Amino acid sequence: MLNQNTYIVSNWKMNGTNALMHDMVKTFIEKTVTKKVTPESAHTNVSWIFCPPASLLTETKRHYPTINLGGQDCHPKRAGAFTGDISALLLKESGVYYVIIGHSERRQHHNESNAIIAEKACMAIECGLIPIICIGESEENYIKGQTLAVLNDQLTESLSGIRQHITQAPFIVAYEPIWAIGTGKTATLTDIEKVHSFLRKQLPDTPLLYGGSVTASNAGDILPIPHVNGVLVGDASLKVDEFKAILEAAGAY
Repeated sequence: MLNQNTYIVSNWKMNGTNALMHDMVKTFIEKTVTKKVTPESAHTNVSWIFCPPASLLTETKRHYPTINLGGQDCHPKRAGAFTGDISALLLKESGVYYVIIGHSERRQHHNESNAIIAEKACMAIECGLIPIICIGESEENYIKGQTLAVLNDQLTESLSGIRQHITQAPFIVAYEPIWAIGTGKTATLTDIEKVHSFLRKQLPDTPLLYGGSVTASNAGDILPIPHVNGVLVGDASLKVDEFKAILEAAGAY
């Protein structure tokens, strides 16, 4: 059965401070699910997944042990001589439940391929994490009408390891059009519904999120779209008032 939780994922990227973390978590933790959830459960709650920079993970978990924490990336290897990287195992030991994998900024700025993302997803699952696997087309793809073809390739290749080796493992998929990330542009509601209907046919039991300049002003329109099980929020998740409005749109208040 498809999980009926609404997932609100805060991706702070390379932003945020210890003080802001405390302000945000104290404000919102009581309004959202604070237990680990999996796609096999069937609740109708708002599950807030908080993904701050790695430097804030341990501090957040120490003060708020029930929070659903997420990492922003992990290495495809369990351990090794990879200076500056973080492994899924280290994330797990920091109290993390989820990890974002294949975000468009990682694909663009770090040249991450679908094959690398597939390896990361498998390693995350092997270490006990739930990967949030991101897919999305470029503006050129969108203009040329290639969105579904591009997403199909990304989905097939990014999930290849999970489907072949870890068929029962839970995961989440987030559709985030590259041209809408941090630009203020948002896909039309018709576009979002078309994409999520396409994804649902391939992933009948997987939570599907939308990400791409989600704000307080558009979350209320995006969340009711069929097959949208939540949103991946960037800049707006750093602003208390704006993030509260997003949670209100999700039904947390």
